[in-house]
Amino acid sequence: MAQNGGVAATYLDRILDHHRGRAAADSRPVSDLRARCEGLPPTRGFRAALVGRATLGVIAEIKRRSPSKGDLFTGLDPAAVAAAYEAGGAACLSVLTDGPHFGGSAEDLRAARAAVSLPVLRKDFTVSVHDVLDARLMGADAVLLIVAALSDDELAELDGVAAEVGLDVLVETHDEAEVERAVANTGATLIGVNQRDLVTFEVDTARAVRVIDAIPSAAVKVAESGVRNAEDARRLAAAGYDAVLVGEHLVTAPDLSTAVAAMCMPRG
Repeated sequence: MAQNGGVAATYLDRILDHHRGRAAADSRPVSDLRARCEGLPPTRGFRAALVGRATLGVIAEIKRRSPSKGDLFTGLDPAAVAAAYEAGGAACLSVLTDGPHFGGSAEDLRAARAAVSLPVLRKDFTVSVHDVLDARLMGADAVLLIVAALSDDELAELDGVAAEVGLDVLVETHDEAEVERAVANTGATLIGVNQRDLVTFEVDTARAVRVIDAIPSAAVKVAESGVRNAEDARRLAAAGYDAVLVGEHLVTAPDLSTAVAAMCMPRG
């Protein structure tokens, strides 16, 4: 990833350097991974779970730690957290699988998905075809593509591979220009606006509202990061978002189910 604005070794630079290095060293034949994906059970329909809801869809995240905050939930049990989120009315789950920076793993995703009936997003820095196929093989129903982390060609290729193996794609953006790239290169129908700056990791809680008008009306709209309470969720629902992806607020709440339920307010 190119340096952003002359700032060396940002969070995003370091994380992407790790993932791109790992991808470059991955010698597994893609044909073998594709063959293993054939015959897998159908995915649960991540996007479909967010369409036509009377209430705001909550994508509840299982997140052990973050680069900026450190440990969030010591001793987290992904199955127990997933079950609590489902009991609170979550529409979907998001599970961090990045180990070095977020403390996650494929095992966290498998355990969480096995405990519930909800569709699950593999939340990670997807940079290669291997990453997409691995998401399908570990049981994910959707994969994340971050526009800021990928070239136009990579966006198109990885989106195409996801479609081939039955994965929905949440395309993550940060501004109007990235929304335009997402639509032009993937035909995105599930678009997230991340309010966290991936260079500084600072949150701008007005970002999602500013950017929503750039998102095609037919797309499912997801606000990510900086959703700290029910009032934030209400404001985003009123702005036209179909769903919110919430991590730190939920995973650190005294009662996980109650925290999710508080965000499931009527839309419109």
